Amino acid sequence: MASPTYRSPFPAPLERKTFLNGYVFGAPVGDLGWFASLLIGLATGMVAFFSATFLGIVALLVMLSTGHKVDMAQSYRLFGFPAGVIVMVLAVSYMAMLWIKRITRKS
Repeated sequence: MASPTYRSPFPAPLERKTFLNGYVFGAPVGDLGWFASLLIGLATGMVAFFSATFLGIVALLVMLSTGHKVDMAQSYRLFGFPAGVIVMVLAVSYMAMLWIKRITRKS
């Protein structure tokens, strides 16, 4: 006679939705293709560029209101462009790492 199996009332531990498992803020980005990964990486860089440029303009407006003479083009050169490039490189690298990991796992 087979012994009865005991089923725990608690579910089995689920796979944690972490950054290295291909989840960003709970959204699964590990199963995307190369084009979608590239597109998301570039879009993230653009969002960072525009956000940093906006914050740079606000910072320069504060400096301008305190009496400093500033050139508003510095908001692009000093704030927006470096932030956009850094975030875009990091995002595209992360998405490429996830894509390569998925491709090598299937082979």
